[in-house]
Amino acid sequence: MSVEQPLWRALAGYRVLTMVYAIAVFATSYEEFARPWVAVAYFAVLCVWTLATLPLVANAAQCTKRFLAADITVALAGILLTLVADTPERIADGRPTLPTIWTAGSVLAFAIKGGWRWAAVASSLVAAANLVERGGPTRDTVHNVLLVWVAAIAIGYVVEVARASERTLARALEIEAATRERERLARDIHDSVLQVLAMVQRRGAVIGGEAAELGRLAGEQEVALRTLVSGGLVPVSRVSEDAAEGAVVRAVEEPDDDSGPLDLRALLAPHAGARVSLAEPGAPVLLPSPAARELAAAVSAALDNVRRHAGENARAWILVEDEPDAVIVTVRDDGPGIPEGRLAQAEGEGRLGVALSIRGRLRDLGGTAELVSTPGQGTEVELKVPKQRTRGQ
Repeated sequence: MSVEQPLWRALAGYRVLTMVYAIAVFATSYEEFARPWVAVAYFAVLCVWTLATLPLVANAAQCTKRFLAADITVALAGILLTLVADTPERIADGRPTLPTIWTAGSVLAFAIKGGWRWAAVASSLVAAANLVERGGPTRDTVHNVLLVWVAAIAIGYVVEVARASERTLARALEIEAATRERERLARDIHDSVLQVLAMVQRRGAVIGGEAAELGRLAGEQEVALRTLVSGGLVPVSRVSEDAAEGAVVRAVEEPDDDSGPLDLRALLAPHAGARVSLAEPGAPVLLPSPAARELAAAVSAALDNVRRHAGENARAWILVEDEPDAVIVTVRDDGPGIPEGRLAQAEGEGRLGVALSIRGRLRDLGGTAELVSTPGQGTEVELKVPKQRTRGQ
């Protein structure tokens, strides 16, 4: 049950009780009114309106803006009709208006429905009507107006806080339910699918031939599925084969909103596979969205170079380090390495993969890309992005 539902029930009871109170106050001083028939007519309308609209103050959905406008009109009309029904002497003496404290119920309906801002508007209208009825500010009038104003705004603020707490609680319950379901699925997958994939990988390696290729694919799917069920870091991704170049390109579908930071781990997680190992911190590695995407693209370019030049059987390792002043990503492979002068020769031939895809991206981010390669011992690429520069992007 909503935490504000008891307020609606209390408001319905308040309106009925204050209607009875207003009629009783009028009945005790009926003979003192200048035009009592005006008051009788108003109370007849007030009684019918209060009882007929009880279903409309049952909850926020039924309490519409049109009802609130009509309800505050009834309250303001009662205050101003006091000038017609009562004598000037009684008004000057500070006698209550026709609706008396029933008016507060109309203001409270605004507060519960729309929060403290709506309550402030309704209280201001009631205050203006009271000042017109009294002919000016008096001590009792100001006291009553401020009391209604403060009470309505306070209740409206409490309702807003309660609604925000309800939304937070609902979100927490959703996350808890999703986490439990993911843990249940992870257990089932671990006991069935992951074990089957691991067995296919082992048997394929033993049999060889086409079975070895099936085993390799099963191993890649095992790593990807294990990463998904264990951390949930892998966003929705697609894998496309470039037949001409023999490269595997993984494109991660991210939201187009560049306003907030991204977790670099989520962008690098799809690269993990049977021949690519990913080591990362346990906490999020946050970078501005453009910087995170450019750094991930540079890592992807480095892995593409491993596949093209080190062979399909080469292994690669990605190490992510979150330093206080910089984020460092190291990509290392066990390929044959790059012969001395080969990069300069490639640039001269117009092949600018390292120069543009890796070093160019890091230079635009204010970072550096260091490449160390020893023939026969593989290649290591260190990508470093300073946090101070990326914060200002």
